[in-house]
Amino acid sequence: MSEVVYDKREVSRARYAVAAVFAVHGAVTGSFATRVPWIQDHASVSAGQLGVALAFPAFGAAVAMPVAGWVSHRFGARTALRGLLALWTLALVLPSLAPNLVALCAALFAYGATAGMADVAMNALGVEIENRLGKSIMSGLHGMWSAGALIGSAAGTLAAHLGSDARLHHLLAAAVLTVAGLAACQGVLDLRPTDDEEPPRFALPPRSALLIGAVGFCAVFAEGASLDWSAVYLRDVLNTSAGLAAASTTGFTLTMALARIAGDAVVDRFGAVRTVRVGGVLATLGGLLVVTASHPAAAMAGFALLGLGIAVVVPLAFAAAGRSGPNPSQAIAGVATITYTSGLIAPSAIGSLAQATSLIVSFGLVTVLAFGLVVFGGVLRTGGRESVRAGAPTSATAADPRP
Repeated sequence: MSEVVYDKREVSRARYAVAAVFAVHGAVTGSFATRVPWIQDHASVSAGQLGVALAFPAFGAAVAMPVAGWVSHRFGARTALRGLLALWTLALVLPSLAPNLVALCAALFAYGATAGMADVAMNALGVEIENRLGKSIMSGLHGMWSAGALIGSAAGTLAAHLGSDARLHHLLAAAVLTVAGLAACQGVLDLRPTDDEEPPRFALPPRSALLIGAVGFCAVFAEGASLDWSAVYLRDVLNTSAGLAAASTTGFTLTMALARIAGDAVVDRFGAVRTVRVGGVLATLGGLLVVTASHPAAAMAGFALLGLGIAVVVPLAFAAAGRSGPNPSQAIAGVATITYTSGLIAPSAIGSLAQATSLIVSFGLVTVLAFGLVVFGGVLRTGGRESVRAGAPTSATAADPRP
């Protein structure tokens, strides 16, 4: 991208604009997740068929994510983000319109494709702003995503409690979020490629990024499973009402939002590895609560602990990837692909395992992966607490050996 000079005031304004974009993106996810039981009933699909359908966002993202870099290169960062985010907010309407399994799979393919492209574009701008500010902001941006997911899931909880038609709910939500997203995109940095800069090309991630990506995989798998299946879990396993089942998703997104907003300060105080390992303990305890719960309150507390424990893992994985090899951007892209794919395949894997066994066994797998954060969190040790800051110089990290 071209080296446009922005003063600190412009970069600060762009930071808040990108934060709003993250919130809009999260609100779409929260709006969808709370109405999955309604969508399942409307399309007349079983738990196993729902799991198959929920694999299609992963297919869509896998096909479309490499295109996002080319779109940004072709049209500039601001225009690309504006268009990709609008496609994503409008795609919210599609799953609730599906009358059968085939239509649901097609709708979720488009849903995942637009989600992935918008995700890549907004994270790239977030990293650029973080570098220009010279301080960590990515955990806070992901916190805004979770805050948006909380708002979307809260509205979905209310809609489910009132027994509203998800088609109408998602149509209204898509209209509001599209307008909000277009307004937010006006304030982002308008980065453009230089005349001699070639369009980005696909490349496999370096080997150094794979272990870091595996840690992110564990966290995002738990996140995707909880977002899309927590409401179904409470309804089918514990026989709760639709409104109370949807509230479990709200509790999960609430703890994630709070932890991510506070994440930059916590990691600066205790270090990346220590934070991830403690988070892994909390997430493991949360998973155990879910699978052993005999009362809805216990399961809801378990989902809340899961959200708290995994909240800051992905921003820290991105920061560690940037210092894991000679090509930081390629490593970050590789970790992003691994973690994002994890979140998209998790719902399908949970559904398939539930069809073969039960949802309790499915969340037993989530619990095992959460414990993986405790065991393998050390791979995020890249030279000290400053390593979580994407813009921090290497000399600063070498001065402090604390993880």
